[in-house]
Order: sequence, then structure tokens, then C-alpha cells
Amino acid sequence: MDECYRTRCEEIEAMTLGRFAKRSADTKGREYPLPPCPVRTPFVRDRDRIIHCKSFRRLKHKTQVFLSPVGDHYRTRLTHTLEVSQIARTISRALRLNEDLTEAIALGHDIGHTPFGHGGESVLNDLVPGGFEHNKQSRRVVEKLENGVGLNLTFEVRDGIENHKKNSNAATLEGHVVSFADRIAYINHDIDDAIRAGVLSQAQLPKSCVEVLGATHGERINSMILDVLHESYDKPAISMSDTVYAQFELLRDFMFQNVYLNHEAKREEDKAKSMIAALYRYHLQHVKELPSEFTKYLDEDGPERVTADYIACMTDRYAVQDYKNIFVPNDWI
Repeated sequence: MDECYRTRCEEIEAMTLGRFAKRSADTKGREYPLPPCPVRTPFVRDRDRIIHCKSFRRLKHKTQVFLSPVGDHYRTRLTHTLEVSQIARTISRALRLNEDLTEAIALGHDIGHTPFGHGGESVLNDLVPGGFEHNKQSRRVVEKLENGVGLNLTFEVRDGIENHKKNSNAATLEGHVVSFADRIAYINHDIDDAIRAGVLSQAQLPKSCVEVLGATHGERINSMILDVLHESYDKPAISMSDTVYAQFELLRDFMFQNVYLNHEAKREEDKAKSMIAALYRYHLQHVKELPSEFTKYLDEDGPERVTADYIACMTDRYAVQDYKNIFVPNDWI
């Protein structure tokens, strides 16, 4: 009788999802066999595993754009993730794609992100042999690092997590939806935060972007979502119209020039990057002293990758405290 709950959900998917959706019953499965849940479909189970893991909770203390903001309303990596999930679910629901798969990918897409945002990522990318990309690290977290063994998620969720960046090629349309939702979310909420911080003013936004996409946070997101729906409904691809996509990219370029590379917005980033570099070099020299859930992979992955794993798992405030413990003398008592 218990099996009927999950089976009924899969029957509903078969009847209601569009022809290009990934149905739970058609998953390619997990790395390691797992008895089916009597209630939850595989993708719902993955969503739950991500929400309840430590790496997800740490996102609340990781930078989105502004380092250590004083105000209560600036985005963190966690609130960014939640906004991506909301936008992606809205798109998937309207396109009759698998909303549960979409949500699981969205909630896990940044789970391997470094402290101090893309500044921290760029430092590790320069220092670690073979480079460092947060999307690949997110997949590494769910496959290997979380709890020392990974989360044993389905292929479709792991693939979507790794392939959420622009120009990546996810195996499912749900993965492509998250890629668009990620960019829609961060461009718009970063405008909101930059205006709040006094780095931007509404009047500075490109006139053509305002005319095509809208003048407010809500108008822009609504315009982008509606355009994706119009261009993608009942089609085997997720896309925007040429007109909206051109303004979308123009707005993104504007944000890089005026916010992401802005001296005022990034005035503390050089300090953060120096701190990450110092921590990486120190822990690389003392790699055998790291927690066992990291050192267990020394022979398999090498000291540089294991050290990068440890640094990437840090929150901003943990990195600051670790730096103080190692490099700042204690008061003499």
C-alpha cells in the first residue's frame, strides 16, 4: 500500500508533464543503488537531501556580490539560490517540465561555491593545478565531499548542477531552465543590491534595457520569464527571443562594467583574495592536519585538490576566523 504514494505521483507526471520533460520514472539513476522511497519520487528525494545537508546551510554565510554587508537586505549565496529556485520553478511549471527536478538542480547549483564569491573562486582557479570552477565543485560536493561520501543523487540532478553556467549543455531541459534562471536572478537582484548600496542609480541603467525589459526589479524578471515561455513552449530547447536576449546580455555587460568590477563595490575584495591565497598555501603545507573527511581523498586526488576542497567549503566568517587563528598573534595575557 505504501508504494502507491510514489507510484501515484509518477502516474500524475506521465499524464501532466510535457513531451520534453524528464519524468522521474525515466531517471538514469544513482551512482549507488538505493531502495525506492515509498512516498517521494527520485527527484523529490534529491531535493530533500540537498536542503538537509550542511553544505546547503553554509550558503547563508557566503558572499553573493557585496562582502560582509552591514545591511540586512543584501543577498547572500543562499538567498540567491532561493531566488533562482523560484524563477526556475515558475518557468518549468508553465512549460510543463518536471518542477521537482528543476528545484533540486536549482537548490544545489551553487553548493560548492567558495567563500567571498567569485573573488575566492578566481584565486583557487589560479592556484590549483587543473583550475577551479564552482559548478564542477558543486558536483564534487554532492558526489563525494558532503558527509565524506556525497549525497548519491540522480544523474539528472548532478548533471544539471554541473552544467548551470552559461553555454553549458545540460542533459535535460530542466537543467537549461536553471541556467537561464540563474542569470535572470543574479542580474536583477544584483541591480537591486547595487542601488541599495549606492553603487548604482536607477537612472544609470541602459535606456534600451529599461524600454524592453522594464524599469523595476519585478517588471524585468516578468519580461524575461514571459519571453522564455513564449520562445520555449512545447519545444526541445530553452531560449529567449533575439530582442530580449540582446537586452539581457547588454544588461549583464553593464553590470560587469559598473558593479562586478566596480572599485567601490569590490573595495574589500583584494583583501579577501589575499586571505584565501594565504589560507590555501598554509593548509597545503599542512594538508595531513585537515579533517579526515578531506584527507581520505589525498591519495586519489592529491594535496592541491584536497586543500581546495577544504577552502571552498568555508563560509566567509569561518575563513576570516581561520586566517586570524593562523596568522594574527593572540593577545598576551
